Amino acid sequence: MNIERFGIILNVEHFDQCVAFYQSLFGLKALFSKQEGDFRLTCLEFGDAYLMIETGGVAAESEKSLVESPSTLRFHVQSVHAILGLVQQYDPTAKLHDTDWGIIIRCIDPDGNPISIRESAGFEG
Repeated sequence: MNIERFGIILNVEHFDQCVAFYQSLFGLKALFSKQEGDFRLTCLEFGDAYLMIETGGVAAESEKSLVESPSTLRFHVQSVHAILGLVQQYDPTAKLHDTDWGIIIRCIDPDGNPISIRESAGFEG
């Protein structure tokens, strides 16, 4: 199989807020948007992949459980300490976690979908 492109589809309830969140906080550029009746999608550049945000999801007031959202989006940065304040402007509940395998910021998007921001150093074994 020759995979030509890959991506992640994220269904959300608060569509406009979620698109703005990923564009503003992470600087993801819009590739295209579509609307058909009540259905909307925006496709964002996500490294060599894409993050397609679509309507049809269900929001949560706080971080979704693994039952509600069995996946977590991961972003790698040079220093989580340098960006913690910025992340907390978008999610005041964002916190640093120091683990055996690295330092991360755990935060959520406007729908409560979990996000992990990790320092790149030490990722590849």
